[in-house]
Amino acid sequence: MNRNKGLLLACLCLVTVAAYIPAIRGGFIWDDNDYVTSNMTLRDASGLRDIWLDPSATPQYYPLVHSSFWIEYHLWGLHPTGYHIVNVLIHIANSLLLWRLLSRFSIPAAWFAAFVFAIHPVHVESVAWITERKNVLSGFFYLSAALCFLRFWDFTQTGDVPTGQAGSDQDGSVPDGAPQNPVAQDSVAQDSVVESDTEHSVPERNWAWFVAAHLCFVGALLSKTVAATLPAALLVMIWWKRGRVTSGNVLMLVPMFIVGIGMGLMTVWLEKNQVGASGIDWQLSAIDRCLIAGRAIWFYAGKLVWPFELIFTYPRWDIDSSAPWQYLFPVGVVIVLIALWSARHRIGRGPLAAVCFFCGTLFPALGFFDVYPMRFSYVADHFQYMASIGVIVLAVAAANEALQRMFERSGVWKIAAAVSVTIVLALLTARQGQIYEGLETLWRDTLAKNPESFMGHNNLGRLLNDRGDYSEAEMHLRESIRIKPGFVDSVVNLAKAREGQGAFEDALNLYKEATEIEPEFAPAWNGLGAIHGIQGQHDRAEQSLTRAIEINPIYASAYSNLATVYAGQEKWDLAVEFYQKAIKLDPNLVDARSNLARVFMSQQKFDEAQRVLKDALEIRPDDISTLLNLGVIAANQQRYETAIHYFKSVLKRDPGHVAATYNLAAMYDATGDAMNATRYMDEYRRLSGQ
Repeated sequence: MNRNKGLLLACLCLVTVAAYIPAIRGGFIWDDNDYVTSNMTLRDASGLRDIWLDPSATPQYYPLVHSSFWIEYHLWGLHPTGYHIVNVLIHIANSLLLWRLLSRFSIPAAWFAAFVFAIHPVHVESVAWITERKNVLSGFFYLSAALCFLRFWDFTQTGDVPTGQAGSDQDGSVPDGAPQNPVAQDSVAQDSVVESDTEHSVPERNWAWFVAAHLCFVGALLSKTVAATLPAALLVMIWWKRGRVTSGNVLMLVPMFIVGIGMGLMTVWLEKNQVGASGIDWQLSAIDRCLIAGRAIWFYAGKLVWPFELIFTYPRWDIDSSAPWQYLFPVGVVIVLIALWSARHRIGRGPLAAVCFFCGTLFPALGFFDVYPMRFSYVADHFQYMASIGVIVLAVAAANEALQRMFERSGVWKIAAAVSVTIVLALLTARQGQIYEGLETLWRDTLAKNPESFMGHNNLGRLLNDRGDYSEAEMHLRESIRIKPGFVDSVVNLAKAREGQGAFEDALNLYKEATEIEPEFAPAWNGLGAIHGIQGQHDRAEQSLTRAIEINPIYASAYSNLATVYAGQEKWDLAVEFYQKAIKLDPNLVDARSNLARVFMSQQKFDEAQRVLKDALEIRPDDISTLLNLGVIAANQQRYETAIHYFKSVLKRDPGHVAATYNLAAMYDATGDAMNATRYMDEYRRLSGQ
């Protein structure tokens, strides 16, 4: 490595890290609970086995991704910074691999194309979103597979022709370096000529690289099956460099095609039957899907060229096959492809290869296959992580060629342009990374840019519910239902908001409405059962909660609520059994642990209660209810100093807590500390209005 290349490499790493500092400081966001924080497969060795052997154990069957999370969970637990750093490091590695790959293809300004890939703000969603480890890890193996294949057969070299595949460039394409084609000499259009085996000896092949390429390809598929497009991309690159694709070339890639198609079909099945990509939102005709695909291609290309107003959830287009203007998008794509094909003798095959790579790599996300995000939007920034390479390389090569033609001292202008673009992209990336600070920031940013996002309103409302801001939550949830009537998630969340405000009859009616909208929606039955329990209608509560468990046998919240119903009837053994089932299904369910401890306390089983509460405290160290109950247990066991410690811990977090203040007065009185007993009793009277 020469000094200049080493300097550029160091700059790429440093600039990328600097641009992603706001993202590294971020927390867990949407879907990160399913992939990390509430993912039970990360907890022990049996979970690691399930990650590989049970496709239903994780949201999607991407075992390499979940295995990486498993390792990280055992290194730094649920601290998001570590996960963010790993994503950034993999992304940097992908940028360096891309640089190496483009250099092998003799792409002009390959280093700058890698820079743009590293710091383009469109990629923030893939890097800053922990769940999208899928993208960056798949990209790592994808690029590694391509490089290994080139080590096996360097089809960029004219003399390196596999036996039985020799022949002349029969389609009339202009050979690489031909004097009559100045554009092809220093642009992405740079092609190679196919020459005969009689003129060049065939190098001996190292089949270990062939095997390595396929192993890396499998690794890419086990991270995200969008990598299934790699063999097709390699054929495009072979055509670009050699002018044609032979049957031997295709045969060489058949194993990749077979594995890729198989894994892709499994993902399609899982998306429909496990993730939930089925229903009215996916009922699209073939024409509708073509209209979506054409529009999406232009959308993605536009965001790469003009990366402003990036949104986590873009507006979902209204597709209307009767509207003539909507056909302009797919027709425009076809016109571009025809024009580039017609111009290949003049400008070379490179531009057409770049566009084909872009469209082909996007193909799995263009609407031809049902994926769950299509419920909210037909496009998302993370869908074009690898596909973006095509447009980035084409744009960089074209700019390089333009500067070279416009200025005699093009080197100075190239450096100035590169520095300017790098600064702008890095700043945009840093700004975009700030929205991944946390869930509330993410959804408020989404709604500021896309006010009609029913998913944004729903998810923000759910978040506000969780922290007790029921009034604002209700506003957002009603807006979500206005935008998308009958969206059952919002109906259930609105019921929770009304429940939180004490409007139990409203909540009951909303839960009933949700069960009518979607009879197999377990959270609706769970909420309905919980309200019946609050109202003392134990039989109805048990029926509804049992129905929720029948629909979803691993629904921890339903088990917990059913245990609460049993506790309300003093069926202590059943209550303990179902609380323990809930905790086994979701060890982070602190409320279930607290309620189980109360059952033990009511039975004077203070040691069992204390053990349960201490486990809860490890999960949520600042939980006031847990601290208070630990104090009560210590007081009942006459461990007054310990009780004082816990009650003071409650007041440290909530200085106006009435019960903790009274209990402190009682504890000081029991220890003979009259001064503090009087002090806290006076404070208790003030707080309680006596």
